[in-house]
Amino acid sequence: MKNRSFLQSWFNNRGMKIWGFFSALLFQSVAFSSEADIRLPDLSNVSYNLFGMTVQGTCLLQIGIGVSILGMIFGLVEAMRIKKLPVHQSMLDVSNLIYETCKTYLLQQGVLLIVLEVFIGSCIVYYFAALEHMAIAKVLVILFWSVVGILGSFSVAWFGIRINTYANSRTAFSSLAGKPYSVMDIPLRAGMSIGVLLICVELFLMLTILLFIAPENAGACFIGFAIGESLGASALRICGGIFTKIADIGSDLMKIVFNIKEDDARNPGVIADCTGDNAGDSVGPTADGFETYGVTGVALISFISLAVGKKFGADGSLMANVTVADLQAKLIIWIFTMRVLMILTSLGSYWVNGFISKMMFAAKDHFDFEIPLTSLVWITSLVSIGVTYTVSYLMLGDLPDGMWMTLSTIISCGTIAAAIIPELTKVFTSAKSKHVAEVVNASREGGPSLNVLSGLVAGNFSAFWKGLVLVGLMFIAYRTSHLALDPFMVYPTVFAFGLVAFGMLGMGPVTIAVDSYGPVTDNAQSVFELSQIETLPNIAADIQKNFGFKPDFERGKHYLEENDSAGNTFKATAKPVLIGTAVIGATTMIFSIILLLKLKLDLLDPLVLFGLICGGAVIYWFTGASIQAVSTGAYRAVEYIKKHIRLDSAAKASIEDSKQVVKICTQYAQKGMINIFGVIFSLTLAFACFDPTFFASYLISIAVFGLFQAMFMANAGGAWDNAKKVVEVDLREKGTPLHAATVVGDTVGDPFKDTSSVALNPIIKFTTLFGLLAVEMAVAAERQTAQAIGVFFLLVGLVFVWRSFYGMRITTAPLQGKKKH
Repeated sequence: MKNRSFLQSWFNNRGMKIWGFFSALLFQSVAFSSEADIRLPDLSNVSYNLFGMTVQGTCLLQIGIGVSILGMIFGLVEAMRIKKLPVHQSMLDVSNLIYETCKTYLLQQGVLLIVLEVFIGSCIVYYFAALEHMAIAKVLVILFWSVVGILGSFSVAWFGIRINTYANSRTAFSSLAGKPYSVMDIPLRAGMSIGVLLICVELFLMLTILLFIAPENAGACFIGFAIGESLGASALRICGGIFTKIADIGSDLMKIVFNIKEDDARNPGVIADCTGDNAGDSVGPTADGFETYGVTGVALISFISLAVGKKFGADGSLMANVTVADLQAKLIIWIFTMRVLMILTSLGSYWVNGFISKMMFAAKDHFDFEIPLTSLVWITSLVSIGVTYTVSYLMLGDLPDGMWMTLSTIISCGTIAAAIIPELTKVFTSAKSKHVAEVVNASREGGPSLNVLSGLVAGNFSAFWKGLVLVGLMFIAYRTSHLALDPFMVYPTVFAFGLVAFGMLGMGPVTIAVDSYGPVTDNAQSVFELSQIETLPNIAADIQKNFGFKPDFERGKHYLEENDSAGNTFKATAKPVLIGTAVIGATTMIFSIILLLKLKLDLLDPLVLFGLICGGAVIYWFTGASIQAVSTGAYRAVEYIKKHIRLDSAAKASIEDSKQVVKICTQYAQKGMINIFGVIFSLTLAFACFDPTFFASYLISIAVFGLFQAMFMANAGGAWDNAKKVVEVDLREKGTPLHAATVVGDTVGDPFKDTSSVALNPIIKFTTLFGLLAVEMAVAAERQTAQAIGVFFLLVGLVFVWRSFYGMRITTAPLQGKKKH
């Protein structure tokens, strides 16, 4: 009884504190606890003088809802138009099979998301209702919008795979007509429909909160929405990245092992590879872009509501007719008006670029597929910058100290970065670049070894130049922010960095479009081969009769392979834009932690050095753990494929065998994701509990190491990928030792560019967002309690580290050397 009394007393005191602390930190949502209570300014009191007319701010937002609805209609109509394009039944059957396996994968991910949402939802209720004593109605609002956020990420991801599987078979069939223009146009149309619909869904939901939710409840809605988005994006991005490369490597290695073509219909790994193209290169980036776009908006709204006007006088006035609330409302409406206009500029630029491209290339038998994509990015960027300055002057021209010019310049730093960074990426990854040529030349004489070394060189150089560009643009934003913003807000640099990230996402529809171009072109090649259309009886006469043209199979295959190279390049160009946005956003939040806790990061302080070293260590752990999941899964996939491939038959691989490979990929993708989440969650909590100075240094290290590791890996992988394409398309040396060397390099680059590098984006955001509250709670708790929790979660994290390597290890019979006789 005495012991029971002691345990009860301990639980009521220290135990309840630890449980409350733990529950409050279970997910990044709690990082927004204070923001959930933000009261937004009344937007209905603000008006603008536009071309001599007085326009209410809410009217501009209502127009924005209309534009969002029209944008969603555009995406759906474009999907239906693509579906109606001509396609042979043999190719349609393959694309339908790919869609069915993609659907199965997404449904499995949906079940996982439901489980996570139930878990996170219980934490939200406990934290906000029990610990923060928030009204139940408001807690339910947060829960509702977290579900909306998950459904948003999930639905745009589903739409992406649906339209991609419409477009892949139509692209493959259009190649047979002997003209390359449609081979470029169909994937770009599919990508644009995804990009526009994604941004419009996001914008519609956020504008709904602004216009129809009471100002005192809007903060809670935004926070719940951000929770759901982040949860969906993290699971879909990390799991998809592991899945796609298990399948890709498992399929690619068969080319070397059995000397068969890339998409041989007898290979049961090819369907899994096609599914992976969508899971990793469509589902992941789509959900990631949806979340990044939304969270950036939430961060800017929160900052404006909390920081703008803190330097004004006691009467709250800025000048004659503008109060603090008016300025906050003006800036919020301005930001969302700019977002609406960026949809229109992206669509307008797309139509202008399409008209020019059609005039230049529609009748040609050959052209560079990268030219129309490059011109689209640059036209959109330049038009967006022009619109930014013009509209900012019209809406904010009455504010003092040229604030409109300052804000336009800062946003334009991000917008131009979204065009410059892809150009730098092409220097290191395009099939026409000298770096890729060097990888090919090195492979010819030195085989796989020099292929890998040359790719590493390209990746390292690319990280150097991109790092300089990013810091240069951020420095311009930093200097510009002090010219006009300092008198009107605290911490203007934080706001400036957020606006740079906002500018990078401004041309979001086009960024997503060129990224989504890749999975369509990759799948189109596979659909062509898997359909075995060339071997069908009387196929040429059948196509001539039913579709009105004589097919050219050899030229069609060449177009598809060449276009896949362009797709590889532009998949690579979107990756650094998203990782750059994540790092700039994370930097903004790290500044918030430092300023909130009044920290001084002195390099002479050992805790700062410890934090920097630990951050680097975690980035390298993550790189290894994500590749370990890929390599183990690929080993199992290869093992299964070798046993079940039937090369002595002309028949396709069975559906059952193909589904089994998909199952293997899904199994190891989910195992890898669970281990990664376990480590990130546990170590973030542990380090936050140890010391705030140490933790802030750790976050800085995560962002910096992660930025350069991601850029290095993404561009090294892109160089290896397109080196293989050069050998296959330009040199036409398939089946040679040179080709085998480049295939080896590509299998190394696959997890580099499509698993580890891209997943660092949500990892950095999750760690920083989660850490924001973790460190606040740690500072508020008793030091002994916080440190005890820190030690506990450090041990838990190390258990997951062990699982991520040794629990995922490739195990076979013990290694034995040859016996000497």
